[in-house]
Amino acid sequence: MNRRELLSSTLGVGAMGLAGAMATARMLLATPAAASELTKGLLGDPVPFSRTLLLDEAHKLSTESFKAKPQIPERWATLAYDQYRDIKFRLPDALWSGEGRGFTSSLLHSGFLYRQPVSIFIVDQGVQRKLRFSSDLFDYGPDVKPPEAGEELGFSGFKLRRTLNPADAGEEIVAFQGATYFRAKAPGQVYGLSARGLAINTGEPSGEEFPLFEAFWIEMPDVNATSVVVHALLNSNSCSGVYRFTLRADGETTVDVELSLFPREDMTHIGLGALTSMFLYDATSRTRFDDFRPAVHGSDGLSILTGGGELIWRPLANPKALQISAFVDQNPRGFGLIQRHRSFDHFSDLTTRYDLKPSCWVEPIGDWGQGAVELIEIPSDSEIHENILCNWRPRAKLPAGQQFTASYRMHWSAGRSLTTDLALVADTRIGQGAQAQTRHFVIDFAGTLPSPDKVKLEVSASAGKILSQSVIGNDIRGGLRVVFELDTKTIQLSELRASLTDGTKRISETWLYRWTA
Repeated sequence: MNRRELLSSTLGVGAMGLAGAMATARMLLATPAAASELTKGLLGDPVPFSRTLLLDEAHKLSTESFKAKPQIPERWATLAYDQYRDIKFRLPDALWSGEGRGFTSSLLHSGFLYRQPVSIFIVDQGVQRKLRFSSDLFDYGPDVKPPEAGEELGFSGFKLRRTLNPADAGEEIVAFQGATYFRAKAPGQVYGLSARGLAINTGEPSGEEFPLFEAFWIEMPDVNATSVVVHALLNSNSCSGVYRFTLRADGETTVDVELSLFPREDMTHIGLGALTSMFLYDATSRTRFDDFRPAVHGSDGLSILTGGGELIWRPLANPKALQISAFVDQNPRGFGLIQRHRSFDHFSDLTTRYDLKPSCWVEPIGDWGQGAVELIEIPSDSEIHENILCNWRPRAKLPAGQQFTASYRMHWSAGRSLTTDLALVADTRIGQGAQAQTRHFVIDFAGTLPSPDKVKLEVSASAGKILSQSVIGNDIRGGLRVVFELDTKTIQLSELRASLTDGTKRISETWLYRWTA
């Protein structure tokens, strides 16, 4: 095995000593293999493993020029979407199937958009074994000819399933596939927004860089385990790195992320806790699309809890021109892309079930210093495009040759994973105002709120003029409704802000919106 694909046995022996490595290898060979009979036969030779060894490998990689791994043969890279979709992993061959370990793992085939194979290892008691590719793990469907002898194929990623009953296949909770992308969801949900291990130069005129998880190490869970650990080796033009993911699924799915980066060059624009989603339209932009559905979006807002304790809600938009917003902060307490609308009637989509898409809340662990939550909104005319991106962008650059570490916890759920007594924005609607070139804004706040006469509305605009404003009780849904108009005659853009107070303190989250002509 070469060094770029995985840790070499030479590296392991150098770190542990020959006697220690041989003893560990004998220990693994004496323990039962954790997989189906087919996957047992695909496990390679035992090699010592530890996170320290992996960090040493990533650091060494960073001192060398980046070299891209070879891609799959052309006939697999040019598969049509329907052909690739028909390639199915055989679930009876899932790792740890029927062993009662709480989790199983299925593999993902290379092909279509996923042209760069990744190495996958199984780790048990400090020893790793590479999982070799075999076409016997897959059904190829009617329109795909299985691999021929000698074709250099591999896995493009893997999925983890939560299995409460060893006799069942279980439910998917996370999938790692493509660059540093992964998706998670809570039980009972359907996949929606994606996460990325690292964003580099997103939105920069020079172009974005897409790092790759070149290899994964999946630790075999204990019997009746409630968590599973995955390690990943990142490599890219700008840096190498090591990630440790700890996944739990109990009501919501949480993913603890610990990362260490080794920059090859000064890095001035990275994104941590990066999320991507889709927003086509809702009640703020319904008239732009001739569609039977009232709304189409995988997330409807960006939520931020600032270091100073202010809770912000920014409804998402599908702009006519690229929009990049930066919410400057220090030591943020959390941020995420949220799907607040959970009613089926809000979408009326029986196929995609946007009402079952997860929200994801990113909770920093430790101080993240100065920087900004960055939101990028890209014009889109189709729901197949993930046109919404957000992440934390540190203000300080990452110097070449200096290790950078960070940790955070991701909450994937139907809620927001944040307890607050503040009233939250339930809806934002925009329409024609009473006069030409005025816009009518309606914001519904939900929560335990006093009567309208005991509430003070604070609303402002960076440009244009607020013509009228009022707060009225919502006798149908409860909560309060904020109504105001904006005069847009002489402006092209205005940053709007609204919140409710009781005269002494804020009693709602802060609503922000960017209006553009």
